[in-house]
Amino acid sequence: MRIGILGTGTLAEGLGRVWVQAGHELVVSGRSRARADALAEKLGGPTRAATPREAVTGRDAVLLAVLWAGVEDILRDAGAADGSLAGTPLIDPSNAVEHGVGVLLTEPGSSAAERIAALAPGAHVVKALHLFAADQWTARPAGDGHDGPAPTVAICGDEAAALRVTSELIRSLGGVPAVLGPLARARQLEEVAGFVIGLAFAGVDPASAVPHVPAGQVTT
Repeated sequence: MRIGILGTGTLAEGLGRVWVQAGHELVVSGRSRARADALAEKLGGPTRAATPREAVTGRDAVLLAVLWAGVEDILRDAGAADGSLAGTPLIDPSNAVEHGVGVLLTEPGSSAAERIAALAPGAHVVKALHLFAADQWTARPAGDGHDGPAPTVAICGDEAAALRVTSELIRSLGGVPAVLGPLARARQLEEVAGFVIGLAFAGVDPASAVPHVPAGQVTT
């Protein structure tokens, strides 16, 4: 696929590296053209740097890999308010949480993903890839089943086509996509991230706080 990446940090590099290895074509961009150039060179393959607007134009999907504080700025630079992302799957892995605490920064009843959808009219926003650090994917060869079960990546969104594209990109990383529901459930996914972050900073293994429930078995 032709993937645009807005962001030049750790997540952009980690996901970008595995996607390049999987044969996808990347265009990367950020607030700093110098950092975008450096990342494109580091990723290699069919990767190039561009302006934010160029990075989102004509793409099969766009990854919004910036810190929450920078979301509005990068979307403005990409021309999102003018419809530059209309019809494009826009993958949101952001965590709008208070650092070290995990409390969501968005208003009660709202989500970061829905705010992004409002900032990018017409974009097909999919909440995904916000629970795993970049090294989860770079340390795991895509499609390699020899180092434990593939991670399950819960996603949600309103457009079936965007969910399919995002699911395919998750499989390229070596993950298993699981559609939770429409974008209205994004806050639920974001609260899970806050829960995990809060426990981790408190020195508790989040996995120890989640019971193992076999697939298809519902507990009350």
